[in-house]
Amino acid sequence: MDLPGPIHDFLLVFLGSGLILGGLGVVLLTNPIYSAFSLGLVFVCISLFYIPSNSHFVAAAQLLIYVGAINVLIIFAVMFMNGSEYYNDFNLWTVGDGVTSVVGTSIFASLITTILDTSWYGIIWTTRSNQIIEQDLISNSQQIGIHLSTDFFFHLN
Repeated sequence: MDLPGPIHDFLLVFLGSGLILGGLGVVLLTNPIYSAFSLGLVFVCISLFYIPSNSHFVAAAQLLIYVGAINVLIIFAVMFMNGSEYYNDFNLWTVGDGVTSVVGTSIFASLITTILDTSWYGIIWTTRSNQIIEQDLISNSQQIGIHLSTDFFFHLN
């Protein structure tokens, strides 16, 4: 889909914020039904990420399989369970919550540090007659990543 730059950026920010809010809803909401609906929001946002890259079939498959089948199955399974057991023990903060918060925050901080310290411009892509010339490749994993993102995901014609 050929969108102008500001609209494409707005779409990516909107879908990214939907992913983050849905992921936080899955983890932080205590009611499992609300958590399952948040998981549905995450699945919808992931499938909508494929539309700007002209992968409409993958987006439709994601919607049908993950939202239409798996998320509905999760919601039905949660609704058939006894819901009263989730509200008997209502503690706002436990030791497990603190440990989980510390571990999650440390993983998030290390991920942000890794992203900021990585040289993302070490790979130069130039297109010549439908070929991609790869320069300054350090490892085989970067070559695999380039081939997966160009040959199998993005259709560079």
